[in-house]
Amino acid sequence: MVIDNQLKQNNLHLKEKLEKIKIVLTDNDGVFTDTGVYYSTKGEEFKRFSIRDGMGVERLRKYAGVETIIITGEESGSVRTRAEKLKIKEYYLGVKKKEELLPEIMRKNNVTPEEIAFVGDDSNDFELMKLVSFKATPADGMNFIKELADYVCENKGGNGAFREVAELIIAFKSK
Repeated sequence: MVIDNQLKQNNLHLKEKLEKIKIVLTDNDGVFTDTGVYYSTKGEEFKRFSIRDGMGVERLRKYAGVETIIITGEESGSVRTRAEKLKIKEYYLGVKKKEELLPEIMRKNNVTPEEIAFVGDDSNDFELMKLVSFKATPADGMNFIKELADYVCENKGGNGAFREVAELIIAFKSK
């Protein structure tokens, strides 16, 4: 399993970062979804979300005391609906410069950059990823994001990548 291989190589480095995590920020499209969106003449109709990723949000909250916050560049009703279903209290839609939200999120949640993880996959995530402690990306994240990431998932976006990150955090927070 990729988690095991990456942990063996960077165990101390990851351990120090993951033990401190209090908040997981995440992009939506490409992390919670497979980047696909279905359009009709009415506009965006639906996106596909993984039930396993949703369970990752719930398990993070229950077993690690870590909340999830979605920050997406899209103005999508499906993201709002999914966030509400998962009892994600804080989510931001239509954000073009995600890094500009970081001071507000830190103040609202009383956290420092060292206590924040971010899961992203593309260029609009790059600047925010540089500002937080732990950075992860799905297996199909863009190469320049993979180079910045502390952890590259075995799973693709919308197919369990968020769950994989959640389980990694839970494992380190519960040790």
